[in-house]
Amino acid sequence: MKRFERLAQIRRMDPHKDASEIYRLASAYEFPWDFSRALELALYRTYAVPSIGRLLADTAEFTDRAQKRYDDTALLLDAVVEHGFGSEQGRTAIRRINQMHRSYDITNDDMRYVLCTFVVTPKRWIDAYGWRRMSRHETVASAVHYRTLGRHMGIKGIPGSYEEFEACLDAFEEAHFAWDESARRVSDATLDLMASWYPSPLAPILRTGILALLDEPLLRAFRYTPPSPATRTLVRRAVRLRGRAVRLMPPRRAPHHARQNWEIKGYPNGYRLAELGTRPVPGIRGCPVRHIDASAAE
Repeated sequence: MKRFERLAQIRRMDPHKDASEIYRLASAYEFPWDFSRALELALYRTYAVPSIGRLLADTAEFTDRAQKRYDDTALLLDAVVEHGFGSEQGRTAIRRINQMHRSYDITNDDMRYVLCTFVVTPKRWIDAYGWRRMSRHETVASAVHYRTLGRHMGIKGIPGSYEEFEACLDAFEEAHFAWDESARRVSDATLDLMASWYPSPLAPILRTGILALLDEPLLRAFRYTPPSPATRTLVRRAVRLRGRAVRLMPPRRAPHHARQNWEIKGYPNGYRLAELGTRPVPGIRGCPVRHIDASAAE
């Protein structure tokens, strides 16, 4: 297979009828690393909305059990991508997601915003750092895939196109990004989690590197001191160089799903989709709203 052969295959497909298959090809074959990073960032953005960040802090799931929450979110969301909405695994994952969200006080506007981050953030990341930009077919298919997911989750007023998802996200962030002490704790815990995946002496460097990839509204909302312009340029250039290197490599022949990510560390002996996620205690408020990846191993 030649480097752009799969892109040609995607362009022969219908981005509406074949949306989820196109999304699977893009996320599991063309850009698996980029989708993982972008969906991590998509989830992270939501913390800067105080109503979301505060609820996440109330559960203590992202502060006390960050690795499990990361794993569960990735595995549940990507089960739908890998197996499809109509599969047993896909239905089980969506059922578990809905059971969790119904247990908490989450507004439709917040749910719709989180859905928007899953559509918009990957395109912006890949266009900036991927080995190629996302094609129009992939962009449309991503919006259709998440519209379908949103309908399964009972979200109202879902945007109808990528451009509408983007406009909804930008307007919501402009109106709602703000400082919140509880949300900052969730942010700090997430940065600590990401740094924990690497040798401990690298933690300060990794934290600075992550902050260098964040935009100004996020940094302001969390009141982080922005890295120097030189640091931001260096880090972003390094990630772009990675994309250029990937462009020179042979295309992926086997899919890579989130369950295969080495960052997923909580289930060395396997897992059951129906047992993933939070089991809320009556009377405790909180919100399990989050990000990406993987499948269904028993």
